[in-house]
Amino acid sequence: MAEEGWIEARRDGAGLALAAGGRWLVSGAAALDRRLAAIDRAEGLPALRRVRIDCAEIEALDTVGAWFVLRLKAAFGRNGAQVSIENLAAQFVPLLAQAEKYTPAAAPIMRRPRGPLDALASIGAETVEFLREAAGVLSFFGLVTITWLRVLSHPRRVRLVAFVSHMERTGVSALPIVGLLSFLIGIVLAYQGAEQLRYYGAEIFTVNLLGIGFLRELGVLMTAVIVAGRSGSAFTAEIGTMQVNEEIDAMTTLGLDPIEVLVLPRLAALVVTLPLLTFYANVVGLMGGAFICDTALGIPLPLFLQQLRAAITGWNFWLGILKAPFFAACIATVGCREGLRVTRSAESVGRLTTLSVVQSIFLVIVIDAAFSILFSWFEI
Repeated sequence: MAEEGWIEARRDGAGLALAAGGRWLVSGAAALDRRLAAIDRAEGLPALRRVRIDCAEIEALDTVGAWFVLRLKAAFGRNGAQVSIENLAAQFVPLLAQAEKYTPAAAPIMRRPRGPLDALASIGAETVEFLREAAGVLSFFGLVTITWLRVLSHPRRVRLVAFVSHMERTGVSALPIVGLLSFLIGIVLAYQGAEQLRYYGAEIFTVNLLGIGFLRELGVLMTAVIVAGRSGSAFTAEIGTMQVNEEIDAMTTLGLDPIEVLVLPRLAALVVTLPLLTFYANVVGLMGGAFICDTALGIPLPLFLQQLRAAITGWNFWLGILKAPFFAACIATVGCREGLRVTRSAESVGRLTTLSVVQSIFLVIVIDAAFSILFSWFEI
């Protein structure tokens, strides 16, 4: 019977040379684990600059053996050593590559900042990661745009059934929660505004505050946040679960484009439904304000409507509606992108679902701020 897995180490200047051989299989996992642990303890990892793992004498390798090789590489790499795997037989290279692809990255070692340079390095790393993430979102949005143009050039490829289904799920099903929160926020805004305006004897201008605030900002922003938490997270979870179950791989094998099949119907449905939800939220929010004005502030409904008509002039009604498609495109793009980034684990689904909601809300607020600056430039 062939020799079980073994490993030998010898110093090579400032580095370390490891010779691995035998059968690196699951049957000898316990013995291999002990040998690798002894290597880790004996060779003074922090002092090493480079490590060579010579696999020329490995006779057999399975997934567990490949994982042991990668674990050894990671153990030295975490301490700053330059690690290379050499002379691995050609038939084992694909297995090692696959094992490396699906091996979770080791958790980073947390160290307390030792000075200004460490803090600056941390800020730089976070900035680079932020820019990389922003570039990824823009790249994905470009891919979606190209796919959308390709589908429009062949109208028969438009998936109307999926489009209508997602409209029902993102729009009609969201009416109760959007309506309830809009009504309550209308009550709160009217009551709190009246409390401040009472000092000046100007309670009637509560109607102006409510109308302009809801139509320009609060209605669309609150609706977008609710949709991001409700529909954006659902997009990520649904597509992510399909990724875990390898359904997207099967779809690609059948010659179907996941962007065309999964992303475009969700994006189109949300772009259509969010403006409608915004209009609904505006109406219900104003109803909540009218209710509190009539019952608590002594402003009857006819007077409320008269003052509201005087307050809503020019673009006030349309500004919130115009923002809604941009918010919808942002929420759908981020939600679908994070779903497609899910790896083969439930932890990845949960983490990226949370990330998609956070990113969507952040981008919605950034876009809203950009619109506010743009409207001020045009004095709208």
